[in-house]
Amino acid sequence: MTATSVPAPASQAAAQPRALSRRWIPRRNPWGHPWILEGFTWLYLIWSLVPIALAVLFSFNNGKSQSVWQGFSWRWYFTDPVNSVLHNPQLHAAVLQTLRLSVYTTLIAVPLGVAFALGINRWRGPIPSTFNFMMILSFVVPELIFGVAMFFVFTILYSKVQLGTLAETLGLVTWNVSWPAIIVQARLVTLGRQYEEAAADLGANQLQTIRRVLLPLLGPAIFASAVLVFSGVIDDFVIVDLLSSNSGNTPISVIIYSQQHGGNGGPALNALGTIALVMSFIIAILGYIGYRWATRGERGSRLEALTSIAGSEG
Repeated sequence: MTATSVPAPASQAAAQPRALSRRWIPRRNPWGHPWILEGFTWLYLIWSLVPIALAVLFSFNNGKSQSVWQGFSWRWYFTDPVNSVLHNPQLHAAVLQTLRLSVYTTLIAVPLGVAFALGINRWRGPIPSTFNFMMILSFVVPELIFGVAMFFVFTILYSKVQLGTLAETLGLVTWNVSWPAIIVQARLVTLGRQYEEAAADLGANQLQTIRRVLLPLLGPAIFASAVLVFSGVIDDFVIVDLLSSNSGNTPISVIIYSQQHGGNGGPALNALGTIALVMSFIIAILGYIGYRWATRGERGSRLEALTSIAGSEG
């Protein structure tokens, strides 16, 4: 005796295609097209980028006017024998001082930050928790208060460290060491301890584990923090303004503010600001390319790379 299948009722057979078709219909966006949000985004971009574009444009103006276009020229960069950035000693020294401070601060702050991150991550107890809180506290303290404190440190407590390049470097290192510490520590928390334990099981000592396992894994975070520190020093104003002593150790940001505020602004300052802008763009592009290369074996989007370079992730 063979079993016979009982056909489903007509109502159930008709309901199944409807359920399947209803299941495959994509849900419509309840917000519709975000016209308001899109318009606000474009308005913000225009409001913030157009003044910068105008400042860059008039840095190539042939005349001294900041409102009337008088032809394209490299006058304010290097062709003018007196007022160009290349030939004006004060402007030329500002560019070199900015590069000098950026390099010094990056070379000192990044290794210190990595060491702080490793120490805080490996050390347990109330003392490292306090140090970790102090790292985060530097993001809360206003830069003006910090700059004034550094000014009193180098003029009263440690007067042997006179105002100038050394004081500026020490102040910038103290202010920026939190960035690599926090970024690298976030990377350490993400990685965990399994890679180090596996290296120890294979016979590697602590130095070999750090050199061959830990540092390559921390490479993207270290690189991102270096880019962040370097680009942050380029446009720093408060600390370097309080700790500079003369025009020979005054960076771009202070020169632009002092001359523009004193009524001596002109296309040469636009050229100086454009140079600082180009420097920041070059560092950001190199950082993006380097981060993508360092994380080529990991899954991730270009947006994740940009947010990591910006300091949002480790």
